[in-house]
Amino acid sequence: MIHDQTWLSAHLPHRGSMCLLDSVEQCDRQRIVCTATSHRRADNPLIRNGRLGIAIGVEYAAQAMAAHGAMLSNGSRPRVGYVASVRSLDLLAERLDQPQTLEIVAERLSGDDDTILYSFEVGAGGRALLRGRAAVVLRAGVGP
Repeated sequence: MIHDQTWLSAHLPHRGSMCLLDSVEQCDRQRIVCTATSHRRADNPLIRNGRLGIAIGVEYAAQAMAAHGAMLSNGSRPRVGYVASVRSLDLLAERLDQPQTLEIVAERLSGDDDTILYSFEVGAGGRALLRGRAAVVLRAGVGP
């Protein structure tokens, strides 16, 4: 493990129970691998009608992308970004609240100083649950 939830809470814009990731397991300039168990918590703020729909996995992937940006900032404050679009989204399960730990992988495909294109996959127990691509727009001159 490279970083735990304490580091993630300090470096992501999400606070409290909305900080969904548990750890950063691997990271390099192109790719990050994170884990999460928050999908099993009864206090998960994204649960609706007693379940966590599979599309919520996009939020887990977005937080992994934010963690990737924080890792690449080398200790300086990362720029704030937002997911501008999600494309080629494959929902391969009905629910995200699986019994196994989630593994979230985000890979930078291309980008510049203002926009980054990532591919992502969220899986559990060696099985992909959803995958897709996301465009992240960075807001110039704005810190977290």
